[in-house]
Amino acid sequence: MILVDEAGGTALPQNSREEARDPVRLVRGSGYERFEFYGEYAELDGEQVPVYRWHYRTSIAE
Repeated sequence: MILVDEAGGTALPQNSREEARDPVRLVRGSGYERFEFYGEYAELDGEQVPVYRWHYRTSIAE
């Protein structure tokens, strides 16, 4: 999977070949970054992989 954040940068998690699922939540600093799949795919190393776009951020509850 390819993750595209609000600044347009990309991040590839270690499990980048996963099937599309909704949503993806990553811990960053003191919060969670949420990414959504909107049906877009991109080619990566000759394979079609899902592209997730940044959706919103939430804080981690204490």
